[in-house]
Formats: sequence, C-alpha cells, structure tokens
Amino acid sequence: MKKLVVLAVATIAFIASGIAQTSIAHVNTQRVLDTMPSRKAAIQEVEKFEERAMNELQETQAKLQSDYQKLQSEKPTMSPTAYKFEENRLMKKSQEFQQRQQELDQQIQILSQELNEPILDMVQAAIETVSKVEKIEYVLDESALLYSKGKDLTNKVIAEVMRLEVARAPKEEAGN
Repeated sequence: MKKLVVLAVATIAFIASGIAQTSIAHVNTQRVLDTMPSRKAAIQEVEKFEERAMNELQETQAKLQSDYQKLQSEKPTMSPTAYKFEENRLMKKSQEFQQRQQELDQQIQILSQELNEPILDMVQAAIETVSKVEKIEYVLDESALLYSKGKDLTNKVIAEVMRLEVARAPKEEAGN
C-alpha cells in the first residue's frame, strides 16, 4: 500500500512538473493578416472579380425585366400560343440567370480559397518559426481566448511574415 501511495505521489509530481514546463503563447492572426501586402492584394483581386460578376448579373437582370415588361405590354396583341412561347423563353432565360449567379458565387469562393491558401500557409510557417525560436510548445489564436495575460507573439510573427513575403516576391516575379 505504501508503495502505491509513493508511486501515486511521484506520478502526480511528474505530471505537475511537466505542466509547469509547458510553454503557451498567443497570436492575433487577424492583425498578422491585416499587415500582409499579399493578403491586401488578394482581397482586391477578389473584390474586382466580384464587381465584374455583379455588373454582369445586374445587366442580365435588367435585360430580363425589360423583356418581361415588353412581353406584358404586347400580350393583348399576341395569340395565346405565341405569348406562351415567349413566356417560356423568358422563364428559361431566368433559370439560366440563376444558374450563372450560382456559378459566379462558386467561382468567387474558389478564387478566394486559391488566393488565401498560400497566405495562410505563410502565416502558419511564420508561427512555427517563431515558436521554435521562442521555444513555445502551444500557440493559440487570440480570437479563441476569453482572457490572456500570457506571451504575445503577434509582433514577432508579423516580422517573420514580412520576411517571408520579401523572400517570396522575387520568386513570383521570376514566374510571371
């Protein structure tokens, strides 16, 4: 029994010393992202694409509304069969419009993902590098914290991300 108690005390002491040596820090990833020129460029590219898509959809919608109003004004002079044919044609165009709208939404999501993936990879690499230098075992995002008075790595991660962006820029220019 004494051996069991001694073993239990030793185990608890070992676990407690391991917990005490665990190093945890936090990073404000949103602030890191907001400082990145590549992130700003990606946002602008997505916004330009969205603007072109919205213009296309607005033009198409205006044309559909105009065609529908014209059909309504010509209805009294049309035969019921001709009116039905024209109405079906407009309904088909309306369905095509809805499909195009969904297609453009998907394209915006894909573009955003493709542009943001290397940026997020770069942030992750910067966090890993800083964590290794600082001998940090766990890094949490500030957005997930209810309270934090621990070590903040945000400025160091920003510096590392900027270094990575500068290193990446010549490679991208050579590729273009």
